Amino acid sequence: MPTTMFSAFTSNFLGKAPVWYKQIIVLFLIANPIVMFLLGPVAAGWLLIAEFIFTLAMALKCYPLLPGGLLAIEALLIGLTTADAVYLEVLTNFPVILLLMFMVAGIYFMQDLLLVAFTQILVGVRSKSALSLLFCAAAAVLSAFLDALTVTAVIISVAVGFFSVYHKVASGKGYQSSDHNADSDDDVVELHRDDLENFRAFLRSLLMHGAIGTALGGVATMVGEPQNLLIAKVVGWNFIEFFLRMAPVSLPVLAAGLLTCWVLEKMRWFGYGGRLPKPVRRVLEEFADNERAKRTKADEAALWVQAFAAVILVVGLALHLAEVGLIGLLVIILITSFTGVTGEHQIGKAFQESLPFTSLLVVFFAVVAVIHEQHLFKPVIDYVLSLPESQQPGMFFIANGLLSMISDNVFVATVYISEVKQALDAGSISYEHFQDLAVAINTGTNLPSVATPNGQAAFLFLLTSAIAPLVRLSYGRMVVMAFPYTIVMGGVGLYMVTFHI
Repeated sequence: MPTTMFSAFTSNFLGKAPVWYKQIIVLFLIANPIVMFLLGPVAAGWLLIAEFIFTLAMALKCYPLLPGGLLAIEALLIGLTTADAVYLEVLTNFPVILLLMFMVAGIYFMQDLLLVAFTQILVGVRSKSALSLLFCAAAAVLSAFLDALTVTAVIISVAVGFFSVYHKVASGKGYQSSDHNADSDDDVVELHRDDLENFRAFLRSLLMHGAIGTALGGVATMVGEPQNLLIAKVVGWNFIEFFLRMAPVSLPVLAAGLLTCWVLEKMRWFGYGGRLPKPVRRVLEEFADNERAKRTKADEAALWVQAFAAVILVVGLALHLAEVGLIGLLVIILITSFTGVTGEHQIGKAFQESLPFTSLLVVFFAVVAVIHEQHLFKPVIDYVLSLPESQQPGMFFIANGLLSMISDNVFVATVYISEVKQALDAGSISYEHFQDLAVAINTGTNLPSVATPNGQAAFLFLLTSAIAPLVRLSYGRMVVMAFPYTIVMGGVGLYMVTFHI
């Protein structure tokens, strides 16, 4: 217990985070103004990026919104960016924020249907390699017509459901226990601890295969990722043109990615290959049978409503009838209206997962504003454009990939496509070469960016979601598990961009 006011303040600062972590954050806050004064804004900007990545890497120690937010506020105070610049970044990315606010909540109201469907797949497909391929391929196909964040939200919702079911049983409780805390293993029976750890490894591999699948499919179509739509609008491609332009790169990478998934599961490399323990399978089978037996007509009607809403969701997103977030709000209204969910607090639970991450994303856009204001990436762009035309697509792919690993791939794509468009308007490059560079920019920001969680919003969402601490999926572990995919997808993508576009 704190005995003085000063110790009370220091104890309250960042709550239960380790003391060493608090000290590092304080050191960052002290160092930034000094570096700004002595070395200038460019050095201070790169230091800020490194510090923000550190807060993401330590997400399991403290939610990055808090330390990252302090760093962003300080960046504003010392003049690395302005409030107007941050607002402009948020405004530019408002469709992504709208998506997070409403689509993730919409998926929450569909979790009963998702749990039923995926439980049948999980207990029905006994080969882990086949199951992993199914997850990866399904995520790729869905991401090509929906969007990566929505698909990731589905995968997370399903994984949380699976884990909660078994964790209750492992803690000596029934499936229907409502006061259970899945974050703590204190009540887990000793007999179940090994199975629980193996189940965690099993879910981690499925989550990563699914997340990688969203990148494999998201690169292929103009609705797969936010920057795809932006690039398509700038270049003037429609849905079919975009797909055909990306196909020489996206389809070979998809095949290579699925092959990598199968090899990793067979060889059990890089943390993959975890099998579903037989006791856990029995529990999930019993859970499925129990749920089916006690399902009432009202429950069945609710499932039909969720299925109908899912069809509307897929059609709406595939045809891009409205902004993704607005379609998510439509799903919320339909499901709650026809399933009897009418209480404000009942509806509010759906937003508990999405709004903290939405806030974190706004902080991330503040860091992006610093990158933009200080032109941290401009030297790279100028260098690539100075190369011979034949070398530019491959170099753009590499530059986009490396920068997307440390920044947001949407921002990197926005900066690069605008710079290349200016070169086209100035007559420096032809329209045909402009289209080749657009392919390189799109694939470069979508494929190598899987290397780190901050490279793609879907990966960052997974890292900071409820499932990550449950299955011990840390920043470092995600980097390790993504490494073989990064090498394969980046390598195949670079080869195809260099020699076949």
